[in-house]
Amino acid sequence: MGFHPEWSEISKLVSSSECIFIKKLSRNDTSWADSPKNGHQNGFLIPRAIAESNFFPELKNSNPDKSHIFDAEYQTFWPASGEVRTSTIKYFSMRNPNDIAKARPRYEWQHTGVPKEQFQRLTPASLLIVGKLAQLKFGTRYWFIVVDSVSEEAEIIETLFELKADFHYGLFNPSLLDASASASASEIDQLILELSQAIQEGTLEQFIKKQALPSPEALAVRAQTKWLNENSLDDMNPFSISQPGDAVMCISRDIEYSIYKQAELRYRAAQVARILLHGGGDPVANLVRAFSELDSIFLSAAQTRKSRAGLSFEHHVARLFRDGHIRHEAQVVFGGRRPDFVLPDVKALNLKGDALIVSLKTTLRERWKQLALEKPLGAIFLATVDDRVSGEAIDEMHRNAIFLVVPESLKKAKESAYNGYGNVITFKQFFDDEVKSKRPSLIISL
Repeated sequence: MGFHPEWSEISKLVSSSECIFIKKLSRNDTSWADSPKNGHQNGFLIPRAIAESNFFPELKNSNPDKSHIFDAEYQTFWPASGEVRTSTIKYFSMRNPNDIAKARPRYEWQHTGVPKEQFQRLTPASLLIVGKLAQLKFGTRYWFIVVDSVSEEAEIIETLFELKADFHYGLFNPSLLDASASASASEIDQLILELSQAIQEGTLEQFIKKQALPSPEALAVRAQTKWLNENSLDDMNPFSISQPGDAVMCISRDIEYSIYKQAELRYRAAQVARILLHGGGDPVANLVRAFSELDSIFLSAAQTRKSRAGLSFEHHVARLFRDGHIRHEAQVVFGGRRPDFVLPDVKALNLKGDALIVSLKTTLRERWKQLALEKPLGAIFLATVDDRVSGEAIDEMHRNAIFLVVPESLKKAKESAYNGYGNVITFKQFFDDEVKSKRPSLIISL
């Protein structure tokens, strides 16, 4: 696992920068650090859009005899180790420039001169954070941090920069970052107006009660409805949706989160207003005296935000089963176990028929291992939207006869380790092959 500073230090660097480049690292960006077979790269690739954005130093041709090569050498600061490196960006504008028949443009900019140890043993989908400082510091204007995707800092970065499920890379302006970024300006203005009115009328307590955070069921329905409207669909039938896994990932990780954040802003802002204005006293005095209460509010907000993700995933997969008219039972206890779904039902499972166990994990970590105990009872499919699963874990699942079901885009993503593994299938493959083709009796005839 790579090593990096804690968020407090990262935050200072972010706030001192005029622009931030974030990239979700591909396996090609990191495999060279773990295996001598890929040692020729010794760095990461810069996407064309970023290379042409003027974020990095301008590249020039430094060797007239090789006019197709452009490069730039510059100093880079790596806070994790406190060192300044001489790094190089190189762009080969043509492949095989001396062979007219094979010559063709290339669109890869390679960045070398990086600390190898910071790219070693990284979990898939880890992040590279690059800041362009407003002023010269550490002898350079560029700082680099590699953040492992399973770290707490990665979660903070994903939240702060609002990185969506399909994020690969992007440029960000630190001055525009805001805790309420997911709410539009009109929504914020409306909240300010409503809060001010409730305070003036002495109805703040009633206002707070109306802002109760939505239940997982209600949140799931709102997110599904929004996705269906945006895609002009009437239902979430997995047999008619081209990429049902991507749909679930988008709904649970992007749409639902955005809805939740808007509801959370209204609820938490009202709670804080009540504390600051308590008894009509001085807001500053109330802030100091009730600091522990404020701390509890924000701690509760963070914990609730984390726990709601797993609950929603189940609702979205259940919607696929319902709209696809697939026989299933949810959360049925048998033999001391309670899988998320059994297809078609527990009775078939007990009779050792052609039944399926479908378990859900938004994030896998080591929790999938308990599924190996259910192997004798039926075929096991583990569905997830987690792109951080290692190749070693996938191999171990294969040895335990567990199939991993992932969104379609994650199966082929360069940042994940899923491509090339036979026991990793997409949601589309699960519904079309494992259900419709191999087990048509699971589908209810209408």
